[in-house]
Amino acid sequence: MNAIALPALILLLLASALIAVTLGPAQITPGEAWSVILHHLGLLPESPVGHLRDAIVWELRLPRVLTALGVGAGLALAGAVMQALTRNPLADPYLLGLSSGAALGAVLFLLAGAAPLMPAGAFLGSSGALALALLIAALLGGATPSRAILAGICISALAAAATSYLIFWSATGDSYREILSWLMGSLSGSIWPDALLVLAALALCAPAILMAGRALDAFAFGDNAAAALGIDVSRLRWTLLGATALLTGIMVAVGGAIGFVGLVVPHAVRLATGSRHRLLLPHAMLAGAIFMLWTDTAARTLFDPRELPVGIITALIGAPVFLLVLLRYRRIT
Repeated sequence: MNAIALPALILLLLASALIAVTLGPAQITPGEAWSVILHHLGLLPESPVGHLRDAIVWELRLPRVLTALGVGAGLALAGAVMQALTRNPLADPYLLGLSSGAALGAVLFLLAGAAPLMPAGAFLGSSGALALALLIAALLGGATPSRAILAGICISALAAAATSYLIFWSATGDSYREILSWLMGSLSGSIWPDALLVLAALALCAPAILMAGRALDAFAFGDNAAAALGIDVSRLRWTLLGATALLTGIMVAVGGAIGFVGLVVPHAVRLATGSRHRLLLPHAMLAGAIFMLWTDTAARTLFDPRELPVGIITALIGAPVFLLVLLRYRRIT
């Protein structure tokens, strides 16, 4: 079954991407969308549609579709890794204060008049929050998973309070709307640099994470058991934490604080593939990409001409699904 599931998810992802590009106020067929893509890849001498429709596909919809795929894949992959490293089923990519730190960095850059650099501010904020959480955990007697989680909760609360204070004290008019949209999670306005940044982060971090699938299985039995199997526990943990932090920081920088993807998708996939990370990680990555693509497509099309932040859609779907997953686990155990 697992040998069939992975190719099936890949085909579903490709089909979903092509269909999503066609959805919107402008009526574009899958054939037209595919022809536009081939033209810009240099495989067709000229575009079969007019300049306006060509721009809608290539400049507006395709970058957003690719960004959604990358953000969903990255958050789901990061969530699966965090759940394994911390042995905590409620862990998600934002566990160590990454989301709140990113929000603080983005708000600081926006209020400083550097709105185009909000992604850079978000990335710096998430990286700073992670570094501070790990430093506090080390000062408490060693950066163990439990200490890192507790430190991350403290950093998250402090960063959230600072963000709320800045919004209350300084944000007005359009800046307030931009901050609120970002905090809710939104892929609106995604352009090619966003898509390329997200896909580059995924290409950089995903191979190292996927190759650690077998080693992550050993973490389920504790550090001592993993070390007895010949795994360099400390080195692997820091390598994966670094890759996860980089991945999450970039995803949050581009898409904002999009919740439930990294929490729900790994659990849902685990019901189908089992707990072996060699299977779980690639399936979760693909499922997260598909989930994010369709939730973002719903966010931009269901209430046209208005657009919902995608974080609202992921929460509306993710919370009930997570409850169902918990009920399923209760019956199994």
